[in-house]
Amino acid sequence: MNHKKSHFQFATFAGGCFWCMVDPFEKMPGVTEVVSGYTGGCTENPTYEEVCAGGTGHYEAVQITYNPAVISYDKLLETFWRQVNPTDPGGQFYDRGKSYRTAIFYHNEEQKLSAEKSKHALTESGRFTRPIVTQILPVTAFYPAEEYHQNYHKKNPGHYGRYRTASGRDAFTKSNWADDLKKT
Repeated sequence: MNHKKSHFQFATFAGGCFWCMVDPFEKMPGVTEVVSGYTGGCTENPTYEEVCAGGTGHYEAVQITYNPAVISYDKLLETFWRQVNPTDPGGQFYDRGKSYRTAIFYHNEEQKLSAEKSKHALTESGRFTRPIVTQILPVTAFYPAEEYHQNYHKKNPGHYGRYRTASGRDAFTKSNWADDLKKT
């Protein structure tokens, strides 16, 4: 690519299990990298075990590097909403606990406004009967997860596929977004 690094921006999303949040974004034109990690908490350089045990305040999240000249932040937000159950305050699908809650971590005021607008639009759409509980928070330090978590869907495709199906994530996505998926 001929683009300077300064032309790239970051988007950070917590959507439950970070394994399930990488694949949908990395396929998008303009996305150059998706890193699984931890953010939103107070513990520096946390481990997976520490985050899962609680007490760190961190969420499992993905940090996306993207070129805004190729893909908009709004398109990334749209993709985020279609990966999660935004009405579940206790985690996502199989994964329960604070580290598996949903959140949009904004990097600047423009992202904050876009996230708030998209959340409001989703609320007003009536797609979900329960309130949207996904938080919109300022980004904090992002700590990449251990190497074995990076690109898990490629390293362990069988386990990853079974996990997505058994967790209920795929069924939820299909039942709540099937009408939109047919349009694309």
